[in-house]
Amino acid sequence: MPRPSLVIVIVEDDHHEMLVRRYLRKRGMELHQVRFERSPSGQGSAEGWVRTKYAKEVTAYRNRQARAATALIVMIDADTHTVQGRLAQLSQALAEHGIQPIDNNENNEHVVQLVPKRNVETWILCLTQQVVDEEEDYKQRSHEWKKLIPRASEVLFQWTRSNAALPNHCIDSLRHGVSELKRLQF
Repeated sequence: MPRPSLVIVIVEDDHHEMLVRRYLRKRGMELHQVRFERSPSGQGSAEGWVRTKYAKEVTAYRNRQARAATALIVMIDADTHTVQGRLAQLSQALAEHGIQPIDNNENNEHVVQLVPKRNVETWILCLTQQVVDEEEDYKQRSHEWKKLIPRASEVLFQWTRSNAALPNHCIDSLRHGVSELKRLQF
């Protein structure tokens, strides 16, 4: 894939956005090449908003990809669901809007689906060398998330490099996320 002129990113919250923004900067993307769509705070379910927005942005991505290199990243927390369950919900959101499913089997589409289990804070802790449990909710813990995210994004960048070996403490949902991000070849 040539370097995209635009990466569309759909996220639930600030921590999602901060992690992905820093990661994309490490990948060489300039801020004007990235458009973030973030769930408005205080207006209901963030994951529900992401699923609805995802269907709209897949259409926008496909329209733009036809004329200019484009990528789409969606990040949605699994919460108490499984990663596969959330991925199925994203597929269902497309079906409900009459949109064809994503075809990533042969890198035909550059759509990355990131599903942290239980939430992105679990990934941040794992990326900063902490042993975590994907069932535990770390979001409300008194970690200084904004201080951890720069290091987490650096480690995520390193783990998505070709030939990078993931450490034993890497959790399953993050392994899936790393494999998704590796598909972006720019």
